[in-house]
Amino acid sequence: MVAEPRAAGEARGPALQRLLRMLRHLCCTRAGTHRLFSPQLLEQIERGCAAAEMRHAGEIRFAVETALPLAPLWHAVTPRERALALFAQLHMWDTEHNNGVLIYVLRADRAVEIIADRGINARVSPAEWQSVCREVQTHYRAGRFAEGSQAAIAGVAALLERHFPALRTAPANELPNQPILL
Repeated sequence: MVAEPRAAGEARGPALQRLLRMLRHLCCTRAGTHRLFSPQLLEQIERGCAAAEMRHAGEIRFAVETALPLAPLWHAVTPRERALALFAQLHMWDTEHNNGVLIYVLRADRAVEIIADRGINARVSPAEWQSVCREVQTHYRAGRFAEGSQAAIAGVAALLERHFPALRTAPANELPNQPILL
């Protein structure tokens, strides 16, 4: 029996997809992440988070992970599941007004996830977060990591400004603004 040729763009089998994902994660290096997210860019991200937080009542954290550790990779943890786990691990929910937002980048999967605390998710729709993620991914795919990172912060800040305007008193910085490289 002759196998039919695969149409362009046809989905690969799940086993092959899993193997390709594992190879991507194993080959993705921290050195590459440090090159793309240079100390200058990390400083820009930190300043961007601090400036954004002055305009709304939310707390923003930015985390970049090169690749998943072996156990989560083996168990096919999705970028969303990993972002949720990091949200908990970083105590993002531990703010007075349940207003923490995590911008998570998983470089090996070329994925961007935004996880917001329950106080924010009650007002901001998943479609609004996805719109921000798509814009960031467009920049990252084009190799514009500074622009993509700034777009992530600006997009999150715009949503928080609309739904959670700044408090009358100076907001307390409850979570660090320094980005995390994992």
